[in-house]
Amino acid sequence: MISRPWNTARVIGTRRSAVSVKRALSVENRRLSLQHVRRPDPQVIVIFGGNGDLAKRKLLPALFHLEVAYLLPDDYRIIGNSRGDFTNEEFDRFAREAIAKLGRCQPEGEHWDRFAERLTYVSGSFTADDQEPLASAIRAAQKELGGDAQLLAYLAVPPKAFSVLTRALGEAELNIGSRIVFEKPFGTDVESFGKLGALVHRYFDEEQVFRIDHFLGKEAVQNILALRFANGMFEPVWNRQFIDHVEIDVPETLGLEKRAGFYEGVGALRDMLVTHLFQVMSFVAMEPPYALEPKPLADETAKVFESIRPLKPEDVVRGQFEGYRQEEGVDPNSDTETFVAARMFIDNWRWSGVPFFMRTGKRLKEKHQTVTLAFKEPPRQMFREHESVWFERDHLTFQLGEEAGVSLAFLAKKPGPEIELGPARMSFEYDAAYGSEVMGAYEYLLHDALLGERTLFTRGDGVERTWELVQEVLEKPPSIHVYPPGSWGPKEAEDLIAPRRWHVAREENHLRNSG
Repeated sequence: MISRPWNTARVIGTRRSAVSVKRALSVENRRLSLQHVRRPDPQVIVIFGGNGDLAKRKLLPALFHLEVAYLLPDDYRIIGNSRGDFTNEEFDRFAREAIAKLGRCQPEGEHWDRFAERLTYVSGSFTADDQEPLASAIRAAQKELGGDAQLLAYLAVPPKAFSVLTRALGEAELNIGSRIVFEKPFGTDVESFGKLGALVHRYFDEEQVFRIDHFLGKEAVQNILALRFANGMFEPVWNRQFIDHVEIDVPETLGLEKRAGFYEGVGALRDMLVTHLFQVMSFVAMEPPYALEPKPLADETAKVFESIRPLKPEDVVRGQFEGYRQEEGVDPNSDTETFVAARMFIDNWRWSGVPFFMRTGKRLKEKHQTVTLAFKEPPRQMFREHESVWFERDHLTFQLGEEAGVSLAFLAKKPGPEIELGPARMSFEYDAAYGSEVMGAYEYLLHDALLGERTLFTRGDGVERTWELVQEVLEKPPSIHVYPPGSWGPKEAEDLIAPRRWHVAREENHLRNSG
């Protein structure tokens, strides 16, 4: 197994000197700084949905950044595929424009020349009955790289296409020795998960399957494990005796962004709650794994999911922003939720009685990605007259976005002759402590997939359990509550957490937007 490095193994240069890819480092310096990082073997990378939104926003910029960082193989090929007509020249232009607009490295110089000459596009459907011309293009690329080059198939397509492409890869015998990456969600309920899982395992062993959840590639999410298990001060109070409740809060300001075709069949619960938020919850709640390796980490994640009490409809609030049904591509009678809040309980020794609150939605007031652990109140006899500030005390917050960090809020005495309490804060920020983070979540996870490193990818039994947890809600969905864009969502979400309150919705918290 490849053990997960937690310090400098994923950084270009030294964080101590705040090195960034944006900075004009010499080619030789970059090579020297990455001599300790393992590079993948030669590979053919096939992106299904190669001219789609995910390829444009995430995959192509991430792959080019890995090229700049000398973290792609010594030689490789990238093949884009979609059903529509798209030429090599159009793919080259599509990739260049995407990287220039959305990447952190400009597509220029020797890195772009090397990257661009390895880009190919093969248009046309790819099914079990119609494997050409893509299958031949893949085999030709493997032959160019030496005949035994690894195939990485990335399914950047809607979930309804997973089965078709999986079967096609298997029937073309392109499954042998290859790796397949699935975007979330893997299935849409327990039944569809079971059918898809059975089909996938008909052609691929579990070790070949990479179910990606890009939140697990975030430095700040991984830092939850580092903070818990690398320090002696936090774990003793990380339990029901000291923690009142936990919030995992991911409000978004954006709307559909021309993704109605995907979103209408999924919604916030399937798109965010069952995927990102559940996975982050597992990092917060798990017992210490015996090693930071795929099996022990997945085992502890599965134990958390097994201990969660299945959700009831009354534990969930569904919302839809006003005007959603008028969006292009949306059913005018759509019942798809663009907002979801949930209350969960983990019925084990550590967390018994501690509620976990989760919230996410589109077109909300602010964008945040936070985890907040609120500690229980101490005896108040000494400070009864200061109860108005008690809400601001005793919570530990992880900022998971671009401005990643950790802050601890508590009460302190204000300067002056009287005993007057006021909110105070201690904070840690990645940029201030270590310099600019170089690798984004997709860069981490793509590099891991190229290496066959599965530590930060989800395992089938854990994913299946998450669908079991929400099955009753899917079968008996609560009514939709309409909320105005730019608000914090339906008021019923405030009722769900009452008498507590969502931390990121309060101006007094001074939480920085984590982008």
